[in-house]
Amino acid sequence: MIQFVINNWYLFLALVVVLALLIAPIVMQRMHGIGSLAPSQCVLLVNRESGVFVDVSEPAEFKTGHISNAINVPVGMISQGAPQIDKHKERPIIVVGRVPSRALKAATALRKRGFQTVHVLAGGLAAWDKENLPIEKS
Repeated sequence: MIQFVINNWYLFLALVVVLALLIAPIVMQRMHGIGSLAPSQCVLLVNRESGVFVDVSEPAEFKTGHISNAINVPVGMISQGAPQIDKHKERPIIVVGRVPSRALKAATALRKRGFQTVHVLAGGLAAWDKENLPIEKS
């Protein structure tokens, strides 16, 4: 077994790199206190605790479909400060994106800016659509 590992060290190195890339986003999410919610949990959070959806898609993507009443703030603008969401600092925020890494990056930036309760919609807009929840086009 050890001889196999020594002879194929590059395969094991590749395995370690792939595992690190898969685990890194989960670790980052936990370190920053960012929760991950299923679509049904998001609906409950909005209804019971006045949660706010923040869609971090680019404006062109946002127009093709988004959650009703979601506030569109592209991920690049979040770290600079976005007045349209700053007034919701005390409310639970649910970050939605078509690309999971973009949503996580935005959620991390919101936590760094002082937002207390930040969640990411697990599976993004695709998961929302799969649950047959309403999507609005503008």
